[in-house]
Amino acid sequence: MSKRRLGRLAIVTVAAALIPIPFIPSSPAQAATVCNKYCDGRDAGLAPGDRPTVNAGIYGRTFRMHLNDTDAMAWATIEGGQATDEVWLDRSFDGGRSWADNSKLGDTRIPTGATSARTTQFNVDDWNTSGVGALRACGKAGDRAEIACTAWTRSNWNAWDRRTAAATALMMRWDRGTGLFDGNGWWTGANAITAVIENARVSGMNSYRYAIAGTYDKNVNSRLGQFRNEYLDDTGWWGLAWVAAYDLTGDSRYLNTARADADHMFNYWDTRCGGGIWWSTAKTYKNAISNSLYIQLNAALSQRISGDTVYRGRAAAGWSWFQTTGMLNGSNLVNDGVNLSTCRNNGDVTWTYNQGVLINALVQLNRLTGDANALATARRIGDALTSSTYLNKNGILTEPNESECAGDGASFKGAAVRGLGVLNAAAGGAYNTYLRRQADSNYANNRDSIDAYGSHWAGPRVATNHSCQHSVLDLLNVTN
Repeated sequence: MSKRRLGRLAIVTVAAALIPIPFIPSSPAQAATVCNKYCDGRDAGLAPGDRPTVNAGIYGRTFRMHLNDTDAMAWATIEGGQATDEVWLDRSFDGGRSWADNSKLGDTRIPTGATSARTTQFNVDDWNTSGVGALRACGKAGDRAEIACTAWTRSNWNAWDRRTAAATALMMRWDRGTGLFDGNGWWTGANAITAVIENARVSGMNSYRYAIAGTYDKNVNSRLGQFRNEYLDDTGWWGLAWVAAYDLTGDSRYLNTARADADHMFNYWDTRCGGGIWWSTAKTYKNAISNSLYIQLNAALSQRISGDTVYRGRAAAGWSWFQTTGMLNGSNLVNDGVNLSTCRNNGDVTWTYNQGVLINALVQLNRLTGDANALATARRIGDALTSSTYLNKNGILTEPNESECAGDGASFKGAAVRGLGVLNAAAGGAYNTYLRRQADSNYANNRDSIDAYGSHWAGPRVATNHSCQHSVLDLLNVTN
């Protein structure tokens, strides 16, 4: 594990959505009218369908969300109220973290003599600006100060099954300004965009392909350029993301960037401990993740470059060296790195991603060279990963020292199941039961009303970030 990434993970406490909070009158910024198939403000009576979802209550009033899945619009109602009671919608384009510029949409009061009212319809998403949205209903009694709000929800547009819904929730965290996730996620952002790309491939949903070029164009000249930086594992993650982008789009610039990333990593291969690349340009540590990514990226490139011998040779040399280190231990699990004094396994933690990335690397090497031993070794690691009681609590994959959705470790399980899924396909579905158990547990115990997932795959659910979200999307991409 990258040493700069260890540390105490923050614990986030999330207030329940239905707790009454004081109402402070305000003058929110005027929300821009969104026009997709129809414009905001369309009469709810014109909706071709009504799917009631979440609700909230206060002082005997019920506030309810209604979804028009056909047109990807929604409206809110208040029931059991009296004259002057209010109901409105809030809309968020970042998964419910902010809504200031889209608050009090359709603000409606119950008229004299009535006990209920409804707002007009508002669009969930903004297709013109790539805004992936969610809505909630809020309201208050006319003679009381407190308000109540439902949980966030959305239509099933771009969310017709588990994996497309999870991809849409992840895209709520893609920052349209930076082209990264949650503002500035770097190597974890590479994993997130990889999960989005894979989702487009397996589900056929192409709505978020814009994020590929958006991420690339906004960041290709940052850091050391071409998605290279001083950490070689970071560079490897990005290189693999651009291989996936090339496969989906056929755009050669992505493959060229992946080659630049692999070449950058090769520049830090030397003879210390007999070979291997360093974790960083500072040359202080040789570890499993950097070298597993190196093998996988080179093997993937060689499969896509006609007549290549260079990347093929690097992939084979990487695996030959890896086997000499003992990082793959006697229990068929991968420890974190090499002790530079002994040039042998340092006995550090068997993080889940170290298992999955080496599995993926070995499957790619087998595809490239036909090396049966590589595939057999991947199977042994896969069997160890799925049967380890240390890495699985009651049969559910659990990261060592697993905490909340913070820090880099939240991405690890995604890489683990991504690699296991590749092996599962190569092994004729040998891990179907295990992967399905993980997916079902997440769906039942680790999901909120907009299909955002936390870090604990057995529950309880905690507040998410893009790392936790892409990890579950990686899982659903190989199971649904």
